[in-house]
Amino acid sequence: MDVSSIASLATSIAETGNKQAVGIEVLKKAQQIQASTAAQLINAVQSAPAVQNLPSNLGNNINTTA
Repeated sequence: MDVSSIASLATSIAETGNKQAVGIEVLKKAQQIQASTAAQLINAVQSAPAVQNLPSNLGNNINTTA
């Protein structure tokens, strides 16, 4: 092996490590954004107001023959 091939291999290994580190950081950031969005959606569903204009008998029985 000559010196230039060793230097080329070392450079290639270093670049691969950097690309992997950047990819992992991007993945972590995407997961944080996804978790934040999911939490906002869950909070929005929990705070939705109940419909008050329905009759009191509505929703008490389930039609099992349909």
